Amino acid sequence: MNTKYIDLIDQTFDFPQEEFTLDTDNLRFHGIPLIELVEKYGSPLKFTYLPKISENINRAKNWFAEAIEKNGYKGKYYYCYCTKSSHFQHVMHEALKNDIHIETSSAFDINIIENLKEKGRLKNDAYIICNGFKREQYIENIARLINSGHRNCIPIIDNYEELDLLSEVIEDNFKVGIRIASEEEPKFEFYTSRLGIGYKNIVPFYENQIKENDKVELKMLHFFINTGIRDNAYYWNELAKCLKVYVRLKKICPSLDSLNIGGGFPVKNSLAFEFDYQYMIDEIINQINIACQEADVPVPHIFTEFGSFTVGESGGAIYEILYQKQQNDREKWNMIDSSFITTLPDTWAINKRFIMLPINRWHDEYERVLLGGLTCDSDDYYNSEQNMNAIYLPKFRRNKPLYIGFFNTGAYQETIGGYGGLQHCLIPQPKHILIDRDEHGDLVTTLFKPQQKAEQMLDILGYDTSGPKSISKKKLKERTIPVQG
Repeated sequence: MNTKYIDLIDQTFDFPQEEFTLDTDNLRFHGIPLIELVEKYGSPLKFTYLPKISENINRAKNWFAEAIEKNGYKGKYYYCYCTKSSHFQHVMHEALKNDIHIETSSAFDINIIENLKEKGRLKNDAYIICNGFKREQYIENIARLINSGHRNCIPIIDNYEELDLLSEVIEDNFKVGIRIASEEEPKFEFYTSRLGIGYKNIVPFYENQIKENDKVELKMLHFFINTGIRDNAYYWNELAKCLKVYVRLKKICPSLDSLNIGGGFPVKNSLAFEFDYQYMIDEIINQINIACQEADVPVPHIFTEFGSFTVGESGGAIYEILYQKQQNDREKWNMIDSSFITTLPDTWAINKRFIMLPINRWHDEYERVLLGGLTCDSDDYYNSEQNMNAIYLPKFRRNKPLYIGFFNTGAYQETIGGYGGLQHCLIPQPKHILIDRDEHGDLVTTLFKPQQKAEQMLDILGYDTSGPKSISKKKLKERTIPVQG
Protein backbone atom coordinates (compact mmCIF):
# COMPACT_ATOMS: atom_id res chain seq x y z
CA MET A 1 0.00 0.00 0.00
CA ASN A 2 1.06 3.59 -0.62
CA THR A 3 1.08 4.78 2.97
CA LYS A 4 4.12 7.07 3.02
CA TYR A 5 3.87 10.84 2.86
CA ILE A 6 5.85 10.95 -0.38
CA ASP A 7 3.24 8.61 -1.93
CA LEU A 8 0.44 10.97 -0.92
CA ILE A 9 2.17 13.94 -2.56
CA ASP A 10 3.07 11.99 -5.70
CA GLN A 11 -0.51 10.85 -6.28
CA THR A 12 -2.02 14.28 -5.54
CA PHE A 13 0.34 16.79 -7.22
CA ASP A 14 2.99 17.09 -9.88
CA PHE A 15 6.12 16.73 -7.77
CA PRO A 16 8.96 17.69 -7.59
CA GLN A 17 8.35 21.29 -8.67
CA GLU A 18 10.62 24.16 -9.67
CA GLU A 19 11.16 25.37 -6.09
CA PHE A 20 10.39 22.19 -4.16
CA THR A 21 12.60 19.10 -4.41
CA LEU A 22 13.61 16.23 -2.15
CA ASP A 23 17.05 15.25 -0.91
CA THR A 24 16.35 11.63 0.10
CA ASP A 25 13.99 12.21 3.06
CA ASN A 26 14.24 16.01 3.42
CA LEU A 27 12.69 18.96 1.60
CA ARG A 28 14.68 21.55 -0.34
CA PHE A 29 13.30 24.99 -1.22
CA HIS A 30 15.08 26.64 -4.17
CA GLY A 31 17.94 24.27 -3.44
CA ILE A 32 18.12 25.30 0.24
CA PRO A 33 18.60 22.24 2.51
CA LEU A 34 15.97 23.25 5.05
CA ILE A 35 16.81 20.57 7.62
CA GLU A 36 20.37 21.92 7.78
CA LEU A 37 18.94 25.40 8.32
CA VAL A 38 16.98 24.06 11.27
CA GLU A 39 19.97 22.20 12.66
CA LYS A 40 22.09 25.34 12.48
CA TYR A 41 19.60 27.93 13.75
CA GLY A 42 16.87 25.94 15.52
CA SER A 43 13.13 26.60 15.39
CA PRO A 44 10.85 28.45 15.21
CA LEU A 45 12.54 30.18 12.34
CA LYS A 46 11.63 32.69 9.64
CA PHE A 47 13.69 33.17 6.52
CA THR A 48 13.85 35.38 3.43
CA TYR A 49 15.39 33.99 0.23
CA LEU A 50 16.50 37.22 -1.44
CA PRO A 51 17.19 35.99 -5.02
CA LYS A 52 13.49 35.14 -5.45
CA ILE A 53 12.64 38.86 -5.23
CA SER A 54 14.81 39.73 -8.23
CA GLU A 55 13.57 36.67 -10.09
CA ASN A 56 9.91 37.69 -9.83
CA ILE A 57 10.60 41.30 -10.77
CA ASN A 58 12.33 40.20 -13.95
CA ARG A 59 9.64 37.63 -14.74
CA ALA A 60 7.04 40.41 -14.77
CA LYS A 61 9.27 42.74 -16.79
CA ASN A 62 9.76 40.03 -19.42
CA TRP A 63 6.04 39.27 -19.58
CA PHE A 64 5.24 42.93 -20.23
CA ALA A 65 8.06 43.30 -22.74
CA GLU A 66 6.72 40.32 -24.68
CA ALA A 67 3.13 41.61 -24.57
CA ILE A 68 4.18 45.10 -25.69
CA GLU A 69 6.09 43.68 -28.65
CA LYS A 70 3.33 41.23 -29.56
CA ASN A 71 0.65 43.95 -29.57
CA GLY A 72 2.77 46.66 -31.18
CA TYR A 73 2.14 48.80 -28.12
CA LYS A 74 3.67 52.29 -28.28
CA GLY A 75 3.89 53.02 -24.55
CA LYS A 76 6.56 52.10 -21.99
CA TYR A 77 6.29 49.87 -18.93
CA TYR A 78 7.35 50.80 -15.36
CA TYR A 79 7.56 48.28 -12.53
CA CYS A 80 6.83 49.72 -9.07
CA TYR A 81 7.28 47.91 -5.77
CA CYS A 82 4.67 48.84 -3.15
CA THR A 83 6.54 49.08 0.10
CA LYS A 84 3.65 48.15 2.40
CA SER A 85 4.13 44.49 1.49
CA SER A 86 7.50 44.53 3.27
CA HIS A 87 9.45 47.62 4.30
CA PHE A 88 12.60 45.76 5.39
CA GLN A 89 15.92 47.14 4.19
CA HIS A 90 17.08 43.80 2.80
CA VAL A 91 13.90 43.56 0.69
CA MET A 92 14.22 47.12 -0.62
CA HIS A 93 17.92 46.70 -1.41
CA GLU A 94 17.29 43.49 -3.34
CA ALA A 95 14.34 44.92 -5.27
CA LEU A 96 16.22 48.08 -6.22
CA LYS A 97 18.95 46.06 -7.91
CA ASN A 98 16.51 45.67 -10.79
CA ASP A 99 15.88 49.26 -11.99
CA ILE A 100 12.41 49.61 -10.50
CA HIS A 101 10.25 52.38 -9.07
CA ILE A 102 8.48 52.72 -5.72
CA GLU A 103 4.89 53.11 -4.52
CA THR A 104 4.31 54.47 -1.01
CA SER A 105 1.26 54.50 1.22
CA SER A 106 2.10 56.55 4.34
CA ALA A 107 4.31 59.31 5.75
CA PHE A 108 7.22 57.20 7.01
CA ASP A 109 7.63 55.63 3.56
CA ILE A 110 9.08 58.96 2.45
CA ASN A 111 11.71 58.75 5.19
CA ILE A 112 12.69 55.35 3.78
CA ILE A 113 12.87 56.86 0.28
CA GLU A 114 15.16 59.63 1.53
CA ASN A 115 17.40 57.09 3.28
CA LEU A 116 17.66 55.00 0.11
CA LYS A 117 18.52 58.08 -1.94
CA GLU A 118 21.15 59.21 0.56
CA LYS A 119 22.79 55.77 0.43
CA GLY A 120 22.79 55.77 -3.38
CA ARG A 121 20.32 52.88 -3.63
CA LEU A 122 17.52 54.82 -5.32
CA LYS A 123 18.02 56.88 -8.47
CA ASN A 124 17.04 60.53 -8.61
CA ASP A 125 14.85 59.91 -11.66
CA ALA A 126 12.97 56.96 -10.14
CA TYR A 127 9.20 57.37 -9.97
CA ILE A 128 7.76 57.61 -6.46
CA ILE A 129 4.01 57.01 -6.61
CA CYS A 130 2.40 58.29 -3.37
CA ASN A 131 -0.86 56.52 -2.67
CA GLY A 132 -3.10 56.46 0.36
CA PHE A 133 -5.11 58.97 2.37
CA LYS A 134 -2.75 61.84 3.12
CA ARG A 135 -2.67 63.39 6.55
CA GLU A 136 -0.51 66.37 7.49
CA GLN A 137 2.76 64.50 8.03
CA TYR A 138 2.43 62.59 4.75
CA ILE A 139 1.70 65.85 2.88
CA GLU A 140 4.74 67.52 4.47
CA ASN A 141 7.02 64.61 3.64
CA ILE A 142 5.87 64.46 0.02
CA ALA A 143 6.45 68.20 -0.30
CA ARG A 144 9.92 67.90 1.21
CA LEU A 145 10.84 65.20 -1.32
CA ILE A 146 9.56 67.23 -4.28
CA ASN A 147 11.05 70.49 -3.00
CA SER A 148 14.44 68.78 -2.70
CA GLY A 149 14.37 68.18 -6.45
CA HIS A 150 12.76 64.76 -6.89
CA ARG A 151 10.55 65.75 -9.81
CA ASN A 152 9.27 62.22 -10.48
CA CYS A 153 7.39 62.07 -7.21
CA ILE A 154 3.71 61.78 -8.15
CA PRO A 155 1.11 62.17 -5.39
CA ILE A 156 -2.04 60.23 -6.28
CA ILE A 157 -5.05 62.35 -5.33
CA ASP A 158 -7.34 60.34 -3.07
CA ASN A 159 -9.90 63.02 -2.09
CA TYR A 160 -10.97 66.52 -3.07
CA GLU A 161 -8.92 68.39 -0.43
CA GLU A 162 -5.51 66.88 -1.08
CA LEU A 163 -4.68 68.98 -4.11
CA ASP A 164 -5.01 72.25 -2.16
CA LEU A 165 -3.04 70.86 0.77
CA LEU A 166 -0.20 69.81 -1.51
CA SER A 167 -0.22 73.13 -3.40
CA GLU A 168 0.25 75.05 -0.15
CA VAL A 169 3.54 73.32 0.74
CA ILE A 170 5.08 72.39 -2.62
CA GLU A 171 7.12 75.32 -3.84
CA ASP A 172 7.22 74.71 -7.59
CA ASN A 173 5.10 73.00 -10.23
CA PHE A 174 4.35 69.34 -9.59
CA LYS A 175 2.72 66.30 -11.18
CA VAL A 176 -0.26 64.41 -9.78
CA GLY A 177 -2.34 61.35 -10.49
CA ILE A 178 -5.99 60.64 -9.70
CA ARG A 179 -7.12 57.37 -8.16
CA ILE A 180 -10.36 55.87 -9.41
CA ALA A 181 -12.76 54.72 -6.68
CA SER A 182 -13.60 51.43 -8.37
CA GLU A 183 -16.78 49.53 -7.71
CA GLU A 184 -16.33 46.48 -5.50
CA GLU A 185 -17.27 42.89 -6.26
CA PRO A 186 -20.95 42.12 -5.65
CA LYS A 187 -20.07 39.91 -2.65
CA PHE A 188 -18.54 42.88 -0.78
CA GLU A 189 -20.52 44.59 1.99
CA PHE A 190 -20.09 47.97 0.27
CA TYR A 191 -20.44 49.09 -3.33
CA THR A 192 -17.53 51.45 -3.93
CA SER A 193 -13.93 51.58 -2.70
CA ARG A 194 -13.31 54.12 0.07
CA LEU A 195 -10.12 55.09 -1.80
CA GLY A 196 -10.06 57.50 -4.69
CA ILE A 197 -12.66 59.54 -6.59
CA GLY A 198 -15.71 58.07 -8.31
CA TYR A 199 -15.74 57.37 -12.05
CA LYS A 200 -18.35 60.06 -12.79
CA ASN A 201 -16.56 62.70 -10.74
CA ILE A 202 -13.04 62.44 -12.15
CA VAL A 203 -13.51 64.56 -15.30
CA PRO A 204 -15.39 67.32 -13.40
CA PHE A 205 -12.68 67.24 -10.72
CA TYR A 206 -9.99 67.75 -13.39
CA GLU A 207 -11.92 70.59 -15.03
CA ASN A 208 -12.67 72.37 -11.75
CA GLN A 209 -9.38 71.99 -9.85
CA ILE A 210 -6.56 71.05 -12.24
CA LYS A 211 -7.21 72.29 -15.77
CA GLU A 212 -6.69 76.00 -15.03
CA ASN A 213 -4.13 75.42 -12.26
CA ASP A 214 -0.74 76.36 -13.76
CA LYS A 215 1.07 74.79 -10.84
CA VAL A 216 -0.36 71.27 -11.29
CA GLU A 217 0.08 68.81 -14.15
CA LEU A 218 -2.10 65.71 -14.36
CA LYS A 219 0.22 62.87 -15.28
CA MET A 220 -1.49 59.62 -14.29
CA LEU A 221 -4.82 57.86 -13.87
CA HIS A 222 -4.65 55.19 -11.17
CA PHE A 223 -6.80 52.04 -11.31
CA PHE A 224 -6.81 49.34 -8.65
CA ILE A 225 -9.33 46.81 -7.37
CA ASN A 226 -9.15 44.84 -4.14
CA THR A 227 -9.44 41.40 -5.72
CA GLY A 228 -6.33 42.01 -7.80
CA ILE A 229 -5.74 41.04 -11.40
CA ARG A 230 -7.99 38.05 -12.14
CA ASP A 231 -9.43 36.60 -15.32
CA ASN A 232 -13.09 37.18 -14.52
CA ALA A 233 -15.96 39.33 -15.74
CA TYR A 234 -15.67 41.70 -12.77
CA TYR A 235 -12.04 42.60 -13.51
CA TRP A 236 -12.54 43.11 -17.24
CA ASN A 237 -15.68 45.19 -16.65
CA GLU A 238 -13.87 47.51 -14.21
CA LEU A 239 -10.89 47.84 -16.56
CA ALA A 240 -13.22 48.79 -19.42
CA LYS A 241 -14.83 51.52 -17.28
CA CYS A 242 -11.38 52.78 -16.32
CA LEU A 243 -10.34 53.01 -19.98
CA LYS A 244 -13.46 55.02 -20.82
CA VAL A 245 -12.45 57.55 -18.18
CA TYR A 246 -8.86 57.58 -19.47
CA VAL A 247 -9.79 58.35 -23.06
CA ARG A 248 -12.25 61.08 -21.96
CA LEU A 249 -9.55 62.69 -19.84
CA LYS A 250 -6.86 62.33 -22.48
CA LYS A 251 -8.94 64.25 -25.02
CA ILE A 252 -9.06 67.31 -22.75
CA CYS A 253 -5.76 66.84 -20.86
CA PRO A 254 -2.66 66.54 -23.08
CA SER A 255 -0.32 66.05 -20.09
CA LEU A 256 -2.05 62.78 -19.08
CA ASP A 257 0.20 60.05 -20.44
CA SER A 258 0.25 57.22 -17.86
CA LEU A 259 -2.14 54.57 -16.62
CA ASN A 260 -1.39 52.80 -13.36
CA ILE A 261 -3.18 49.44 -13.34
CA GLY A 262 -2.19 48.78 -9.73
CA GLY A 263 -1.18 45.33 -8.60
CA GLY A 264 -2.66 42.16 -7.27
CA PHE A 265 -0.87 39.41 -9.14
CA PRO A 266 -1.56 36.19 -7.22
CA VAL A 267 1.16 34.38 -5.28
CA LYS A 268 1.46 30.59 -5.44
CA ASN A 269 -0.48 29.17 -2.48
CA SER A 270 -0.72 25.49 -3.35
CA LEU A 271 1.23 22.81 -5.18
CA ALA A 272 -1.76 22.75 -7.56
CA PHE A 273 -1.56 26.52 -8.24
CA GLU A 274 -2.15 27.61 -11.84
CA PHE A 275 -2.28 31.16 -13.22
CA ASP A 276 -1.45 32.28 -16.75
CA TYR A 277 0.38 35.54 -16.05
CA GLN A 278 1.44 36.03 -19.67
CA TYR A 279 -2.10 35.66 -20.97
CA MET A 280 -3.43 38.22 -18.48
CA ILE A 281 -0.79 40.78 -19.39
CA ASP A 282 -1.29 40.19 -23.12
CA GLU A 283 -5.01 40.76 -22.77
CA ILE A 284 -4.65 43.88 -20.60
CA ILE A 285 -2.28 45.44 -23.14
CA ASN A 286 -4.60 44.41 -25.96
CA GLN A 287 -7.66 45.95 -24.27
CA ILE A 288 -5.83 49.24 -23.66
CA ASN A 289 -4.65 49.28 -27.27
CA ILE A 290 -8.17 48.71 -28.62
CA ALA A 291 -9.78 51.35 -26.39
CA CYS A 292 -7.24 54.01 -27.37
CA GLN A 293 -7.37 53.19 -31.06
CA GLU A 294 -11.17 53.40 -31.09
CA ALA A 295 -11.02 56.78 -29.31
CA ASP A 296 -8.13 57.97 -31.49
CA VAL A 297 -5.89 58.88 -28.53
CA PRO A 298 -2.27 57.84 -27.84
CA VAL A 299 -1.83 54.81 -25.59
CA PRO A 300 -0.56 55.50 -22.07
CA HIS A 301 2.64 54.35 -20.41
CA ILE A 302 1.80 51.45 -18.10
CA PHE A 303 2.69 51.40 -14.40
CA THR A 304 2.13 48.43 -12.09
CA GLU A 305 2.47 48.19 -8.32
CA PHE A 306 3.38 44.63 -7.40
CA GLY A 307 3.89 44.05 -3.69
CA SER A 308 2.94 40.51 -2.70
CA PHE A 309 4.07 39.24 -6.10
CA THR A 310 7.47 40.87 -5.60
CA VAL A 311 8.27 39.62 -2.12
CA GLY A 312 5.69 36.99 -1.16
CA GLU A 313 7.40 33.95 -2.65
CA SER A 314 10.73 34.81 -0.98
CA GLY A 315 9.53 34.12 2.57
CA GLY A 316 9.06 31.05 4.71
CA ALA A 317 8.52 29.92 8.29
CA ILE A 318 9.66 26.70 9.95
CA TYR A 319 8.19 25.17 13.10
CA GLU A 320 8.71 22.01 15.11
CA ILE A 321 5.79 19.79 16.11
CA LEU A 322 6.18 19.74 19.88
CA TYR A 323 3.37 17.45 20.91
CA GLN A 324 0.23 15.73 19.69
CA LYS A 325 -3.09 16.01 21.53
CA GLN A 326 -5.94 13.60 20.71
CA GLN A 327 -8.96 15.60 21.84
CA ASN A 328 -11.62 13.14 20.64
CA ASP A 329 -11.89 10.06 18.49
CA ARG A 330 -11.41 12.04 15.25
CA GLU A 331 -9.22 15.09 15.87
CA LYS A 332 -5.50 15.02 16.43
CA TRP A 333 -3.89 18.36 17.25
CA ASN A 334 -0.23 18.82 16.35
CA MET A 335 1.08 21.69 18.48
CA ILE A 336 3.76 23.90 16.90
CA ASP A 337 6.50 25.69 18.84
CA SER A 338 5.12 29.15 18.01
CA SER A 339 1.83 30.89 17.20
CA PHE A 340 -0.06 31.36 13.94
CA ILE A 341 -1.67 34.52 15.27
CA THR A 342 1.69 36.19 15.85
CA THR A 343 3.85 34.80 13.03
CA LEU A 344 1.33 34.14 10.21
CA PRO A 345 -1.54 36.48 11.08
CA ASP A 346 -3.22 36.20 7.68
CA THR A 347 -3.98 32.52 8.30
CA TRP A 348 -6.46 33.32 11.05
CA ALA A 349 -7.46 36.87 10.09
CA ILE A 350 -8.53 36.24 6.48
CA ASN A 351 -8.10 32.44 6.12
CA LYS A 352 -5.19 32.98 3.76
CA ARG A 353 -3.62 29.86 2.33
CA PHE A 354 0.08 29.19 2.26
CA ILE A 355 1.93 26.15 1.00
CA MET A 356 2.55 23.87 4.00
CA LEU A 357 4.90 20.88 3.77
CA PRO A 358 6.97 18.79 6.18
CA ILE A 359 10.68 19.51 6.21
CA ASN A 360 11.74 15.95 7.02
CA ARG A 361 10.45 12.35 7.30
CA TRP A 362 8.85 12.26 3.83
CA HIS A 363 9.16 8.46 3.72
CA ASP A 364 7.24 7.93 6.98
CA GLU A 365 3.58 6.95 7.19
CA TYR A 366 1.18 9.88 7.30
CA GLU A 367 -1.93 10.86 9.28
CA ARG A 368 -4.61 13.51 9.17
CA VAL A 369 -4.11 16.31 11.72
CA LEU A 370 -5.00 19.84 12.76
CA LEU A 371 -2.29 22.37 13.61
CA GLY A 372 -2.45 24.42 16.79
CA GLY A 373 -0.44 27.37 18.04
CA LEU A 374 0.92 28.02 21.52
CA THR A 375 -1.37 30.85 22.59
CA CYS A 376 -4.46 30.27 24.72
CA ASP A 377 -6.65 31.70 21.94
CA SER A 378 -9.17 29.43 20.21
CA ASP A 379 -8.40 31.10 16.86
CA ASP A 380 -4.71 30.10 16.97
CA TYR A 381 -4.92 27.19 14.55
CA TYR A 382 -4.43 26.21 10.93
CA ASN A 383 -6.78 23.72 9.31
CA SER A 384 -8.34 22.65 6.03
CA GLU A 385 -10.21 25.96 5.65
CA GLN A 386 -6.93 27.76 5.09
CA ASN A 387 -5.09 24.82 3.54
CA MET A 388 -7.83 24.07 0.95
CA ASN A 389 -7.47 20.35 1.65
CA ALA A 390 -7.28 18.27 4.81
CA ILE A 391 -3.85 18.47 6.44
CA TYR A 392 -1.77 15.32 6.30
CA LEU A 393 1.66 15.02 7.87
CA PRO A 394 4.09 12.25 8.74
CA LYS A 395 2.89 10.50 11.90
CA PHE A 396 3.90 12.10 15.16
CA ARG A 397 6.66 10.20 16.97
CA ARG A 398 8.07 11.42 20.26
CA ASN A 399 11.55 10.14 19.43
CA LYS A 400 11.58 11.42 15.83
CA PRO A 401 11.35 15.26 15.60
CA LEU A 402 9.07 16.56 12.85
CA TYR A 403 9.52 20.01 11.32
CA ILE A 404 7.03 21.72 9.02
CA GLY A 405 7.43 24.69 6.70
CA PHE A 406 5.04 27.38 5.49
CA PHE A 407 6.17 28.87 2.20
CA ASN A 408 5.55 32.06 0.20
CA THR A 409 4.83 33.99 3.40
CA GLY A 410 7.06 36.98 2.61
CA ALA A 411 4.38 39.67 2.20
CA TYR A 412 2.64 41.48 5.07
CA GLN A 413 3.05 38.85 7.81
CA GLU A 414 5.79 40.68 9.75
CA THR A 415 4.19 44.12 9.69
CA ILE A 416 0.68 42.87 10.43
CA GLY A 417 2.09 40.70 13.21
CA GLY A 418 3.83 43.68 14.81
CA TYR A 419 7.41 42.65 14.11
CA GLY A 420 9.70 43.33 17.08
CA GLY A 421 6.86 44.50 19.31
CA LEU A 422 4.33 42.85 21.59
CA GLN A 423 2.97 39.49 20.54
CA HIS A 424 -0.25 37.81 21.64
CA CYS A 425 0.28 35.92 24.92
CA LEU A 426 3.84 37.33 24.78
CA ILE A 427 4.94 34.58 22.40
CA PRO A 428 8.37 35.76 21.20
CA GLN A 429 9.06 36.70 17.61
CA PRO A 430 11.11 33.89 15.98
CA LYS A 431 14.65 34.44 14.77
CA HIS A 432 14.84 35.68 11.17
CA ILE A 433 17.44 34.44 8.65
CA LEU A 434 18.43 36.04 5.35
CA ILE A 435 19.49 33.67 2.58
CA ASP A 436 21.42 34.85 -0.46
CA ARG A 437 23.85 33.45 -3.02
CA ASP A 438 27.43 34.59 -3.56
CA GLU A 439 29.14 35.17 -6.90
CA HIS A 440 29.67 31.40 -7.26
CA GLY A 441 26.01 30.59 -6.61
CA ASP A 442 26.68 29.15 -3.16
CA LEU A 443 24.17 29.76 -0.39
CA VAL A 444 25.03 32.35 2.27
CA THR A 445 22.92 32.65 5.43
CA THR A 446 22.90 35.60 7.84
CA LEU A 447 21.08 36.04 11.13
CA PHE A 448 18.98 39.19 10.63
CA LYS A 449 17.30 39.24 14.05
CA PRO A 450 17.60 36.78 16.98
CA GLN A 451 14.52 35.49 18.74
CA GLN A 452 12.82 38.16 20.81
CA LYS A 453 13.79 38.22 24.51
CA ALA A 454 11.70 38.81 27.62
CA GLU A 455 13.60 42.01 28.43
CA GLN A 456 12.50 43.57 25.14
CA MET A 457 8.83 42.88 25.83
CA LEU A 458 9.04 44.08 29.43
CA ASP A 459 10.65 47.30 28.25
CA ILE A 460 7.79 47.90 25.78
CA LEU A 461 5.30 47.22 28.58
CA GLY A 462 6.95 49.78 30.83
CA TYR A 463 8.58 47.48 33.36
CA ASP A 464 11.89 48.48 34.94
CA THR A 465 14.39 45.80 33.93
CA SER A 466 17.47 47.52 35.34
CA GLY A 467 17.28 45.93 38.82
CA PRO A 468 18.21 42.43 40.05
CA LYS A 469 16.90 39.58 37.95
CA SER A 470 13.97 37.88 39.66
CA ILE A 471 14.71 34.40 38.37
CA SER A 472 15.88 31.27 40.11
CA LYS A 473 19.59 30.54 40.18
CA LYS A 474 18.78 26.95 39.44
CA LYS A 475 19.95 26.30 35.91
CA LEU A 476 17.37 24.66 33.71
CA LYS A 477 18.40 21.82 31.46
CA GLU A 478 18.76 23.23 27.96
CA ARG A 479 18.16 21.41 24.72
CA THR A 480 20.93 22.10 22.23
CA ILE A 481 20.73 21.77 18.47
CA PRO A 482 23.86 20.78 16.55
CA VAL A 483 25.33 23.34 14.16
CA GLN A 484 26.44 22.39 10.67
CA GLY A 485 28.71 24.30 8.33
